[in-house]
Amino acid sequence: MSEHRRKPPQPQGGGRAAARRGQSGSSSGRRAAPRGATGSPSGSYGPDSYEPGGEERPYGGRAEARRAAQRSGGGRRRAADPGRGSRRGAPPAGRGRGAAAPGRKRIIDYPRAGKYGWRRWMPSWKLVSGLFLGFIGSLVAVAGIGYAMVGVPNPNKTALAQNNVFYWSDKTQMAATGGQTNRQIVANSAIPKTLKDAVVSAENASFYQDKGVDPMGIARAVVNMARGGETQGGSTITQQYVKNTYLSQEQTVSRKFKELFISIKVNSKLSKDEILSRYLNTAYYGRNAYGVQAAAQAYFGVDADDLSPEQCVFLASVLKGPNLYNPDGGVGSAATPEANTARVKLRWSWILDRMVEVGRLPEAERAKITTFPKLKVKTSSLTGQTGYLVDIAKEYAAKKLGLTADQLDRGGYRIYTTFDKQKVQELEAAVKKTQKSFLDLKERPELDKYVQFGAASVDPKTGAIVALYGGEGFDKGHYTNNANTTGVPVGSTWKPIVLASAMQYGTYQTGGEPLSPMARYNGNDLVVIKNQQGDPIMGNDGKPFRQKNEGTKAWGMVTLKKAMEQSINTPFAQLGIDVGLSKTRKTAEAIGIKEESFDKGNLNNVSFSLGTSTPSAIRMADAYGTFAAEGEHFEPYSVTKVLKDGVEQPGFDKPKGSQALEANIANNVTDVLENVVKNGTAKEKIADIGFPVAGKTGTTDKNKSAWFVGYTRELSTAVTLFRTDPAKGELLSMNGTGGVPSIHGGDIPAQVWRDYMVKAEESYGDPEPFPEAEPLGEIINPSPSPTPTPSATETEEEESPSPTPTPSATKGKPEPSASETCSGWSWKCEDPTTTGGTDTGGTDTGGTDGGVSTSPSPTTSDGSTKGNGNGGLFGGSSG
Repeated sequence: MSEHRRKPPQPQGGGRAAARRGQSGSSSGRRAAPRGATGSPSGSYGPDSYEPGGEERPYGGRAEARRAAQRSGGGRRRAADPGRGSRRGAPPAGRGRGAAAPGRKRIIDYPRAGKYGWRRWMPSWKLVSGLFLGFIGSLVAVAGIGYAMVGVPNPNKTALAQNNVFYWSDKTQMAATGGQTNRQIVANSAIPKTLKDAVVSAENASFYQDKGVDPMGIARAVVNMARGGETQGGSTITQQYVKNTYLSQEQTVSRKFKELFISIKVNSKLSKDEILSRYLNTAYYGRNAYGVQAAAQAYFGVDADDLSPEQCVFLASVLKGPNLYNPDGGVGSAATPEANTARVKLRWSWILDRMVEVGRLPEAERAKITTFPKLKVKTSSLTGQTGYLVDIAKEYAAKKLGLTADQLDRGGYRIYTTFDKQKVQELEAAVKKTQKSFLDLKERPELDKYVQFGAASVDPKTGAIVALYGGEGFDKGHYTNNANTTGVPVGSTWKPIVLASAMQYGTYQTGGEPLSPMARYNGNDLVVIKNQQGDPIMGNDGKPFRQKNEGTKAWGMVTLKKAMEQSINTPFAQLGIDVGLSKTRKTAEAIGIKEESFDKGNLNNVSFSLGTSTPSAIRMADAYGTFAAEGEHFEPYSVTKVLKDGVEQPGFDKPKGSQALEANIANNVTDVLENVVKNGTAKEKIADIGFPVAGKTGTTDKNKSAWFVGYTRELSTAVTLFRTDPAKGELLSMNGTGGVPSIHGGDIPAQVWRDYMVKAEESYGDPEPFPEAEPLGEIINPSPSPTPTPSATETEEEESPSPTPTPSATKGKPEPSASETCSGWSWKCEDPTTTGGTDTGGTDTGGTDGGVSTSPSPTTSDGSTKGNGNGGLFGGSSG
């Protein structure tokens, strides 16, 4: 051993050697490890390292050595290991972060001690299996707790459902529906086996073998709810019975899990027959009937145990969803009596076949069941207009709450509506007054039969539906709401929408600049309609199509204002093509007309501009309300507030307005429609009403419907009159109805409108005048041309004296125009040579005022192929 190694160590921190060592360590960038830290024998101070002549130094033993080692590790260096060399992956001398202290084990060894690199973060099989077993154990514990906490539902308590209460706009009660009326629990033995077999076959063929739940169905429902979608069907009968016990039908994950535990417990505690009988005793069948006994009485007037096989299968059919399968009809545009009847008959037949398929009905027995059962006439506690009002409010509330109509029927809601009780009564009184003086079933049993009135009144400044007339009433067996019915063409009341489009978008002749209502068009009868390239639009017979007016009067070149006043067809048929029918559709949608009510067969022909579309009275009143509100449109609505268990539900704020038309465009339309009332087709009934009024008449081909839609600044009201065959669902001609040759919008509908509005306006005090209309748009053909000699076969040259005749084509259908200036209660129009009217109404060869005649699609369009823009009030829902 070298001499210097035998020298006693210098005192710490002093001496030349220490200075040298410090210098050396500084220059190399490394600090010398304390003796004993390296683990080499020569560096130790234990007894084995003592040499003669050397001075023994008490260094502190093993504790000091550990501290020295720790100080060495703090420099984040790996200590040299003579035994291992510099192998890669060698552990550091110090503990390092995340390493367990020597001799101490962690409960969860993660990150893993003694592993390095990626191995350090790879969990061990012990950890994975332990966590899995812990997870399974937790689920079992949660399931056990959930199972223990829930109970089996009591069907007698389930029958104590709450009702729904509806209120007028003044907060007084209008009606209460649902509740305990029409419920009765019967024993399992009183429920026919055929009904049980039909329900099991249709809804849950594996009912007697399953465990009461459908895990995959629940998983799908949970996933859909997590995504914000709707839950799907596929529940077992057990689950459906459990759902029937929930008066609150909210779709939440927590409710689904609770339903799961209850279903499992029900399946374990009750027999399958008990579950099925409880389900049939609590299910909703429509007609306010909860349970099989109530349903048997409501539909057939018999007790449950007296139901025939045909009747049993019918009740199993309506369980699919009474709102869509009850033949009486339901809430929403798709739930008409006709549509529901067709649906339930198809399902009735399918269930019978399904029973054979799953072995619950012999094929020979199925062959004997061929006649759909006859239903008892429905009775209702909702009299007069109340039933229609409740249905409108129910549809609107259900849509906003995210519920089906059947779920809402389970009760517990307080629904505050926009309906004004006094105005509803005044509108009904106006209809009844006209009905009494106009119709006589004894004298004209065929011609006066099936005549229907419908009307709606909307606040233009908010969109609130304040009144409606839907028909004779639920209590009289009339379940279709005529105020919300689509399918009745609106005739010439569509023309103001075409005019508004021309002022909004212009025509191909104005280069997109607004067209003035003082622009002139050819108003003669049988004018050839041309496309935007100036070529005649060809008819189905291969010849140029000629638009028909109601009379043969030669009007010559007339302003659009005059054409609106006298409801002349030909100018608006050509105007629609010049503007582009896609533009008219765009305007119609902007002011509240739904695309679904556009005439699908006439989106690309001339007649579309003349009123072949079929929006409801509510939608027409709302659309004209946009003109009254200076172009601002509000969606129609019927509910202001809904409470559930005393808590106000979100989503019932008043609709916000949108500027559908420029204010001056709307004011110009109003100015034109004021002239219709003062000097035109509505003059006889409305001109002397005593306050500012604007409106338009409309009558359709063959006199199948007649309309008057008019407004003040306070109210916009639409009245419609039509005949329909309830068996075929077809419109019938009203020629001869009321003892007169034909009916126009300017007589019967206008009279109802007047009688109602005179009373309704009294509640507003002094009527507000309409805003002044400023001159607007370009005037084409400003100078009138000489009036040609009237002719039933006018030539193309006679019809278009305009120097710039290059019209365009798009869509449309001719709607009758005609003078609707009739006097007194005879409804006989004046001489057509002076008024353009006729006393024969529509004919088979052409349109009448607001009527539609067969017209072709234009040979060249503006590029549009479809409308932009469900039956029903809210796009599938009513307001």
